[in-house]
Amino acid sequence: MNGFLDWFGPIRQIADIGGPVVILLMMVSVLTLSVMLYKLWQFSAAGVGRHTALSQAIRAWDCNDHSAARTSLSNSKSYLAPIIDMALSDHTAARLQAEAELRFGRLEQGLRFLDSVAQLAPLLGLFGTVLGMIEAFQALQIAGSQVDPSILAGGIWVALLTTAVGLVVAMPTALVLSWFEGRMEAERVFADKAIMTILSPGGDVNVDTATMVPAHG
Repeated sequence: MNGFLDWFGPIRQIADIGGPVVILLMMVSVLTLSVMLYKLWQFSAAGVGRHTALSQAIRAWDCNDHSAARTSLSNSKSYLAPIIDMALSDHTAARLQAEAELRFGRLEQGLRFLDSVAQLAPLLGLFGTVLGMIEAFQALQIAGSQVDPSILAGGIWVALLTTAVGLVVAMPTALVLSWFEGRMEAERVFADKAIMTILSPGGDVNVDTATMVPAHG
């Protein structure tokens, strides 16, 4: 209990000093962390990036070993397994890509929120800084001729605190968002290559995920 209070004390002090803007940023950070953890769980449950069985099925189909392809596919727990199964059943490329995009869309839910936090948190922190600077100069004006430099200096560092908190929220969010987007781009590359390989077996399309390099936009 004492350890929790020791950890919570500085956070409460920052919130008291920074005012409503810092409190709002802290609430946003808690929500953002919750979304990140949920997305990590969702990606893990969907088998994002784990396509060993799918790759084996695709290579077997490409070598005209349909029985081995079906066997390998049955061992896959990936969310893309139904798409590959549809491809083996001779669906059109447009239909397969549409079905894949539907599944990608489900995985990408929440990423727009993370993007908004990464962009708006610094602006919200800057807004708090502007409000703090206004208060600092008002206090300086009230002091009149009896100006104490510590009044202005204290007001400035308190005002800048909100900018610092905004950056602390935004930077990790942007980093995690970039990682999620990179994984999704790699998934699209894998799905496109897999669909084309199955629909045109015997070609030169390589779906080996070990050599796949995620694209970053």
